[in-house]
Order: sequence, then C-alpha cells, then structure tokens
Amino acid sequence: MTQSALEQFTHRVSEIYGEAQNSSAIARDILQICQTYCDKNSRKLLEEPTLSDHTRWSEKDIILITYGNSIQTADETPLDTLATFLRERLTGVVNSVHILPFFPYSSDDGFSVIDYYQVNSDWGDWSDVAKVAQNFDLMIDLVINHCSRENLWFVDYIGNHQPYCDYFIEVDPETDVSMVTRPRNTPLLTPVHTHRGVRHVWATFSEDQIDLNFANPDVLLEFIRIYLFYIEQGARFIRLDAVAFLWKQLGTNCLHLKQTHEAVKLLRDVINFVAPEVVMITETNVPVKENLSYFGESDEAHMVYQFGLPPLVLHALNRGNASFLTDWADDIPVLPEGCSYLNFTASHDGIGVRPVEGILPEREVQDLIDSMHRFGGFVSMKANSDGTESPYEINITLFDACMGTRRGVDHHQVPRFLCSQAIMLAMQGIPAVYIHSLTASPNDLDHVEQTGRTRSINRRIWDKNELEYLLGNPVTHQAEVFTTLTRMIRIRRDQKAFNPDARQDVIKINTDLFILKRTSTDGEQRIYAISNVTERILRLPLASLGFLENGLKDILALESTTIDEELVLYPYQTVWLTQA
Repeated sequence: MTQSALEQFTHRVSEIYGEAQNSSAIARDILQICQTYCDKNSRKLLEEPTLSDHTRWSEKDIILITYGNSIQTADETPLDTLATFLRERLTGVVNSVHILPFFPYSSDDGFSVIDYYQVNSDWGDWSDVAKVAQNFDLMIDLVINHCSRENLWFVDYIGNHQPYCDYFIEVDPETDVSMVTRPRNTPLLTPVHTHRGVRHVWATFSEDQIDLNFANPDVLLEFIRIYLFYIEQGARFIRLDAVAFLWKQLGTNCLHLKQTHEAVKLLRDVINFVAPEVVMITETNVPVKENLSYFGESDEAHMVYQFGLPPLVLHALNRGNASFLTDWADDIPVLPEGCSYLNFTASHDGIGVRPVEGILPEREVQDLIDSMHRFGGFVSMKANSDGTESPYEINITLFDACMGTRRGVDHHQVPRFLCSQAIMLAMQGIPAVYIHSLTASPNDLDHVEQTGRTRSINRRIWDKNELEYLLGNPVTHQAEVFTTLTRMIRIRRDQKAFNPDARQDVIKINTDLFILKRTSTDGEQRIYAISNVTERILRLPLASLGFLENGLKDILALESTTIDEELVLYPYQTVWLTQA
C-alpha cells in the first residue's frame, strides 16, 4: 500500500481525534477503503497527492441546479424526463448538472436521507442517473451532517443495535446549549423513544434530520465509502452539504470547528490519491470570511459557494444602487492556488441574508425583506443564543423577486432579472444556474400551501408539456428568459476572459453601474462587463470612462456594433465589451 497516503491519512486523523483514538488503525482503514475503490474501478492509488492545475475547469463550465423531479410527465420517470429535457434543450449550454439529493428521503425535499446508496424509486434508479451522466458531468450531494430518522442507522440506534448506538449524539435535556449556532428556530434537541427509554438527540435542522456523531470514527469511515461510491457513479463534483456544522463540542458555537476543517482536508486528501479530477465543494451559508475559510491553504475545498452574491445582486437591482455590491466584489480576496468560486443567484434554498452581515446595514436588509414581502415572498428566521430570532433567508423565486424595486412593481421584470444573470455569469468562478431561473418560474404559492414549507415557493414541479408549451410561445416570460439566457451562456462559454482562473478587477465609476474587467490568463482578451442597475437610460461618453479604449464591441448585442464615442445603456442592460 502507498506509504505517503497512509502517512497523510494518519496525520489528518490525529488532528481530528487527538489521542482519543488509534490514528494509525483508522488511517489504515481509510487506505483500505481507497484501495478497494481503486481495485473495483481499475484505477491506481497514486504515490503522491496531485497538485491542482489550470486544467481542472475552464470557461466552458456551466452548472445547472435542479431537482430530479423538477420536470415531470405522466408516462416516464422524472429522472428520465430530466435527461431528455437536458439533452434536447441544454446541450451546448450547460455541461454539468447538479441533481439535488435524489435518494429516498422523509422530508426537506431530499435533504433528510433514508438510504445514501439508493435512488428514490419514485424518480427512477441509477440507470436513469447514468442517462444524465452520458451527456453531462454530475454534481452529487454528500448530505454529511445528518440523516433521516427513518434511516436504518437511526432505526438500529432506537433498537440499541451495535454499531449504530454511537452513530448519533445524545445530550441531557438540562444541558445549556444556548451557545450553539442555529440555522433554524426549532429546538436543538429532539426527544426519541428508544429501547433504553427516552433519549434526546442532536438535530440541528429539524426533528426529522438527526445529526451524525463524527466523534465516532466509524461514522467517518462510512461517509468515506459513500463519498467514493458517488464518484464511482460518475460524480465530477461532490457537494458537502451543511458541512460547517459537522463537529459538535459543547461550550462552543459548534460551527467551523478545527475538527470540521480537518475532516474536509481528509476528504480532499482521499480524492487527491484516488480521483484527483473530482472537484469538492463546501456548502456553508455563513458570513463571507467564514465561508472563505473552507479554502484552507488550498488543501480543503476546491470551490466554495459565493453566498454573498445573491442578496447583494438582488439588493443592487431593488435599490438601483450598486455601491454595496461593488464594494463587496472589490474586497473579494485573491483566490488561493487551485481554488475557485461557485457563483449563483438562486438555488433550491432561499436567498440567505447571513452572508451580508457586516456588509449591508440592517436597515437595508429590512427594506429588501419588506420589498420581497410585497412581491409575494416570505422570510425564514433563525434562533439566536440570546433567545431572539433574526432573518436567515428570503423565500421567493428570483424571477418574482425582480418584479419591481422598493418603490413597487413595474414593467422591468424581465430585463432586471436578466441583468442579475449577466452579473453572475461575468463573475470570477464557475456559474451555477437554477432550473427555475432558466424557466422564469413565478412564486409557487400553491406548493407552499400543499407542503406548509415556505421554501416550496421556489421548488415548482413543472409539467413537461406545460413547460414546453410556454417555452415554445415567444410572448411568454418563460420563452423570453430561456432564449435570452441560454444565448448569453453560449456566448460566455466562448470567451477566454471568463475562465475561472482569469483575473477579475472591479471598476468604480458611480452607483448606477456594476463594472467588472476580466482578463484572460494569457492576457490576450479583456472583457468589460458593465451593468446598469437602474431603471434609467444612461448615456456615457467614452471620454468620461477613462478605462475604456475605442473600438470595443458588445458581444451580447444581437447586431455587432463598435462603441466609439458614447455607450448607451438601457434600463438594466448589461454589455460585455471586448476588442473588435
């Protein structure tokens, strides 16, 4: 067996468990799991971890975020329907698909996993997932912090069957847990009737999502097996869901603890030795500096979510003022070697407001929330250590979030929404587009009423025939947005200046504009991405824009024209200017 891998794993395990466990024995178990994976898949366990290089990603990388059942039809499984829709509609547009948890689940639309190794039989099976993987790279969720209370691990815990008695965390209900950071306003401890009587177990997110006990090395080994199983099924990207909460230690906030970061490093080590082409992404919906900590020293996540982007883009468009977005973008640290951002403006979850703590004043956040209420949205709350509650996320579709400004609804919904997408596509990193952004989905209040969950507002399940009809009718919002946005993405994929490693500079002119300058790694292409975040027509003489040279063309324009004297931007218009 590879000595360097054993030494690396031993080091990581000792950093996680200290003297409490036999680090060498656990490391040998990890190495054996890796060797089994390599033997099964005719791969070689590498002698040394491979270093990141500039071929891991390119400007061609665009990720679609979707549930396995976001598009359905009566006569086939949802995953089969999705595969057909992707192949027919999005070939050459996106090259990767993040299928949100498609495993058997009991709640939270998949994030309460009953069986990590199976596909939800109502949606299809692994052969249906493989149909998607034939034409697109896959992102698969490793829901690592918790599992469903219907998971057999938890059933065996209730029955007092080994080894599962130690897979979960029991806490005396009289224990003071007020220091623990909470993303929800539900109780942290949930009572469970077991064969040993009532026990109170740790449940960060809901009483149906029971946290796993990573202080038990068997749990860590179990998830390494699952991790490699997903890679075996074709995952190019692995998303570590809610990983910031992984390690628990009473007397702390139980968020971003040292052992959590070391566990992320260990998972990175595993793929370095057995599958170095895989990209690991951490999902940590927290303030910006905490989020960026998951790059480590280029030894943790390859990518982190740019959680500040959705609320700041929405705020800029709602306020008609790009100053906070511009200042935040200008302050983004230089990327560590081999790392990148995953940029998004909408996802299956709401628009988080925690990431803008210390960036947007509380009054601005409240004004944004008030606007979203007027546009049909909701706000979810989180519990604070002092017993109070504060906003955690806004629940609304991004398309309907763009139906107006803080002054109210207007007729600029489509261009305002498209501006949000253009900004996201120009940012340094890899763009991830939510299926309901591509389809301009409105708020689904019926779905909220059916489920009783506010997040359902942004989780519409389209009937394929209805969606195809809307996409085929040029006067619908769905057709206009889908046609324009897919065209924009195709254009983006051909620009070297939009490579994730290409340099990004923020240019500050005034609050009406958000301006990025992207420069390709070879210096041969420059793109000025300029967005008008207001409802006014802006006329900008090039002489007043000292950073622009003459002879630039807008590659987003339907007709190629050269900008020589004056740049005219219509309400919410974005131009991508480059050398003619």
